[in-house]
Amino acid sequence: MMNYSPAHSPGHSPEPSSSSSPSTPAPEPPEPAAVHAENLTVVRGPRTVLHRLDFTVPRGQITGLLGPSGCGKSTLMRSVVGTQAKVAGTLDVLGRPAGHPALRTRIGYVTQAPSVYDDLTVRQNLDYFAAILDPGRAAADRRAEDVTRAIADVDLTSHADALAGNLSGGQRNRVSLAVALLGAPELLVLDEPTVGLDPVLRRDLWNLFHDIATTRGATLLVSSHVMDEAERCHRLLLMRQGEILADGTPEALRGRTGADTVEAAFLHLVDQAAETAREKETTP
Repeated sequence: MMNYSPAHSPGHSPEPSSSSSPSTPAPEPPEPAAVHAENLTVVRGPRTVLHRLDFTVPRGQITGLLGPSGCGKSTLMRSVVGTQAKVAGTLDVLGRPAGHPALRTRIGYVTQAPSVYDDLTVRQNLDYFAAILDPGRAAADRRAEDVTRAIADVDLTSHADALAGNLSGGQRNRVSLAVALLGAPELLVLDEPTVGLDPVLRRDLWNLFHDIATTRGATLLVSSHVMDEAERCHRLLLMRQGEILADGTPEALRGRTGADTVEAAFLHLVDQAAETAREKETTP
């Protein structure tokens, strides 16, 4: 607000201006969570796939979305990236409603099936997607740097000129991951990225995920049905039959159930949920 001082007559001393006092800047408002959902529901035909989910995915961490196949993990991820139809409730992503056009370049998404063109080389695949994300001649140098970095991130530099169709399944998965890493997205949504990979490559990818979260400040939402991967996450969402059984750190979930592993904690929660359901059915 501007200070206003009226003209003063002789003999009238102006009051001290408050502008001479140092002002304390207002604190910056906290950034919204990477993902925030309330009453998130998805209905497909006669079936409710997601049942009124409430959860938050914090920024700058790896959140694991774990549960058996068919529990709704992929549907939840499609909802987050804005490609799922018939989503009800509140779902905000990076401070915007899920699916907002402004989020397209801020989110990287890897589906279970590799999204690559078999008749293009690894580098040509990334060149193509980079041109979509960052078009124009003025961005050519930046695109080339992004492509080279992304190929190195997934350890495919030695295969950069190989046709994608000649790669192994695990290597093609890594090409899809490299595409998602183009442009350094703020949120990476990875749908079972380690399925079918050997233990060494799985370890290397998880090291990369942690490096992305730590050094780049990105948020990762990673789904899996392999429970030992839960221990590699900062936070967990455990799902079963379209519902979230638990939300917390691996340590908190083990402590809550008295289990030695996250897998044992998950099984305990499944049994507990089943017992609760049986009690409701038998209660008049």
